Formats: sequence, C-alpha cells, structure tokens
Amino acid sequence: MLALALFALLPAIVAVPYKRDTAPVSSLRHDLSHFTFSPIKHISLGPRPYYLVDDMSPSPLKDKLTKCKEYPAKTSSWSIGHRGGGTLQFPEHTVESNLAGARMGAGILECDVAFTKDLQLVCRHSQCDLHTTTNVVATELGAKCSQPFKPANGSAPASAKCCTADFTMAELRTLCAKMESSYANATSPQEYLGGVAPWRTTLYNQCGTIMSHKDHIQMTLALGLDFTPELKTPEVPLPEGYSQEKYAQQLVDDYRAAGVDFKRVWPQSFLYSDILYWIKNEPKFARQALFLDETGDDGKLANATAALAGRAKDGVKWVSPPTSYLLTAVDGKLEPSAYAKEAKRLGLGVVAWSLERSGPLDQIKGNYYYEHFDSAVKRDGDMFVVLDALKNAGVDKVFSDWSAATTFYANCMGLK
Repeated sequence: MLALALFALLPAIVAVPYKRDTAPVSSLRHDLSHFTFSPIKHISLGPRPYYLVDDMSPSPLKDKLTKCKEYPAKTSSWSIGHRGGGTLQFPEHTVESNLAGARMGAGILECDVAFTKDLQLVCRHSQCDLHTTTNVVATELGAKCSQPFKPANGSAPASAKCCTADFTMAELRTLCAKMESSYANATSPQEYLGGVAPWRTTLYNQCGTIMSHKDHIQMTLALGLDFTPELKTPEVPLPEGYSQEKYAQQLVDDYRAAGVDFKRVWPQSFLYSDILYWIKNEPKFARQALFLDETGDDGKLANATAALAGRAKDGVKWVSPPTSYLLTAVDGKLEPSAYAKEAKRLGLGVVAWSLERSGPLDQIKGNYYYEHFDSAVKRDGDMFVVLDALKNAGVDKVFSDWSAATTFYANCMGLK
C-alpha cells in the first residue's frame, strides 16, 4: 500500500546478493481462462497461525488462542488480503496471491489500481514498480520502460524504471509477476530479477498472473468476497484529456458496470482530494472510502491526530493508517495511541495496515509498521499480541500480507 514505506524496505531487499534467482520469461499471453473461481467452502490456514501461537509467551491470550486451534475457520471481513493476501510467499497483485488470501479466509481482497498506456486499470501496487515486481526488464518490452535496465557499474547500482503507463494492458498480460525484489549488483537483466528478501520465498515465484481491475472484480465476485481497490497516486504526467477526477471516476464506473453493490466496496486513496471527490460526486461509493493516512510520518503523528476532527467534518467516515499510528508501548505493554483514541472518539472507522510485511519480529527495531511500539515486540508470537491490541484499540479491520493469522484471530474472537 504505502509507497514511502515500500521504498524504506527496498534497501534491505536490493542489497541481498545471496539469491540471484530469475523468474522465467514467457512469450505467452496470460489470462484467467484456465482458472475456475467459486466460493471457497473450506478455509485452510496452514501451519503459520499455530506456529505463532506456540511461539507466544505464556498469557491469558495464548491460552484463549490455544483453545481455538482445532476450531474450523470461516471467512472473515476483519481479515483483508493486502495485495491479495498471499504476498508473503506469492507475487503480489496476482491471481495466485488473491487465491491464497481467499483460501486463508480473507473476506476482502485488495487491488491497487494504476492506469496503463491505453488507459485501462491494472492491479499493481505502484504505477512504476514493474521493474521490481515483474520480469519486464528481461523481455523485449524492457526497451519500452521509462528507464530501461542499466547494469551495475562501479559504485553505481543496477537500475531501471518501468511504469504501467509505458505499456498497454495487452502487453502487461504477457509479463510474469514475481516477488518484489531487485539485485543491486546485477550486470544483466536476468540477475536484476533476483535479490528476494530472505524471509520470503521463491517457491511460488514462477510466473504470477497479472490482472486488470476488471479481472479482479470478476474473480472476487465469483469467490463471493468483497473489494478494496486503492487508487494509486500517479507517478507520471496524466495523459492529455485524462484528469485525476476522470481516473477516480473510472474506478467507480468499473464497479457500477459490473453490477457490484457499493456496500461491498471499500475504496482507498492516499490523495485526500480523491476521497473528497467521491464524497461529492459518488456519495454511496464514498460511505466506506478509506483515507490512507500517512500524514503522521516523520514525527508528525500529533499533527495527523489533530487533523482527524477536520476529516470527520469533511464527511470522511473511515481512516486507514499504518499499525504504528495506532499503538504505543507503556511499561512494555501495548496500549491504544492518541490517534486511535481520537479516531474512535470521532466515530471514525479504522482499518490498519499491514501485518506480515516485516519479516521476523525480533528484527523489527525501527521498522515503519512498529516504530512507535517496537520495544514491546520481541518475538514472532507477538504478532497475536499486536492483533489483540489493535482490536482493543477499536480497529475494525486489518490488512495482512499473509491472511491466515488475521483470519485465525478473527475466528477465535468471533469477529465476522
């Protein structure tokens, strides 16, 4: 979701030379025709939630979660599939990641939306991340990138910049999505595809299926789940005749054309003007619009907290900040932050992001998602301590890169 947080993670990713794997280059056009989508009746959480429970320090919370280990799981809308919900192990914003999130019980699936050269909407986390999330630099299409691949040279790292607006939707469908990564010392495009963070995996990094926004809508409808599209902030000049307002309206129109009840849609944007546009022009669509609030970054959390009253006055109903805005550590325990308390005082809905995005929790000192309470997080099992604290702070839903733990917790606590 968060571009700045993503870039904050990248140095740790691109500097990893141990893994120079390459995603396969395919000349075949990818589509969804070989997939069959239907509601998932048997939710499978896999071993991770139980590993996390076992890793917890003794506590009443651990006792409660332990009792839930053998309970069958159900889909929960408290659990949102961030970039699909399988991103910890599958390439983000792919059919495969979304299916993983759905099978782990995410009740809402995310599609970050960017526009293509032919002004279609495609599911990509950033408008200009294709060089790190697809195999484009190792294909003939790499020559069309805003900045084609340049090999490492002396102290200068390898580089590229490939944007959705560089390609048509048809061209994007020929690409393989891969785990977000790049190898800074690469001397060839194939090497540049490597550098996957050690706490992720390349096991499912074969050739992820890229989706258009309309593909995502049809898939999510068939799965019987709900939607949370994020209108990505443009990173390139808008084409002539294509305004930010038209871009925001196009998102709405895709759901209207598909006959989707707006009660099932949780639109998002970091651009406050997008939220205000929807409130004014599409009020039914805006009722569940999430303002993605990063205005408290760089020591400005008090300012973001003070601004919440103005957001509510403007008609905003929901805010969605990073987890770090919502909790604070007091004597080694997690408590609701001033931001969380103010949001609930104002009657605002709150959605937190993003769990399972930061690797082992004994290594998260100073991590963006934990920076205001990292002193109280010591081990992987504390993931459930964080989730419990978020619930106690009044958080209504949680984005996660691996939906199983959030779904397990929601089921155990009776959160639908």
